[in-house]
Amino acid sequence: MKIAAWQSNVYVKIPITNTRNESSLALVRELAKEGVQLNVTAILTLDQVRGVAEALNPAVPSVVSVFAGRIADTGVDPEPLMRACGCLLQNQPKAELLWASVREVLNIFQADECGCQIVTVPHDILNKAIKMVGAELSHVSLDTVKMFAQDAAAAGSRSEFRDDV
Repeated sequence: MKIAAWQSNVYVKIPITNTRNESSLALVRELAKEGVQLNVTAILTLDQVRGVAEALNPAVPSVVSVFAGRIADTGVDPEPLMRACGCLLQNQPKAELLWASVREVLNIFQADECGCQIVTVPHDILNKAIKMVGAELSHVSLDTVKMFAQDAAAAGSRSEFRDDV
């Protein structure tokens, strides 16, 4: 409650479970009932989103942070899950779905396609997006071959990529 009182634009960040793997849904429900704007985080399953959707206050803005990048790290395509999360949040008009743990530029576009209102993007991925989005693939191919040649030259190796061979 102290954090929520700092400013009207503050969201209190609550992980979906504590370190003992105990659900935080009772806390989410209590704070939501009190009108606290919440960012429920570290979510990776539909059951967790379902519980959050039931615990939130539809009259209070909230953020539901699903770690799609970590889902993808397990070899699971996060897009179907993120779309399903959006469906679960339909009765929460002030809840925004956040795609967390972006791992590659493509995730920014996937988040948009899945209906996420927010995506958190690390600086290195954002810089790559600024540089690469819309790049002509034939130019990227040439740059890649030039990089291979530079790497080979730096290693002191004759390279099949050299222009003078």
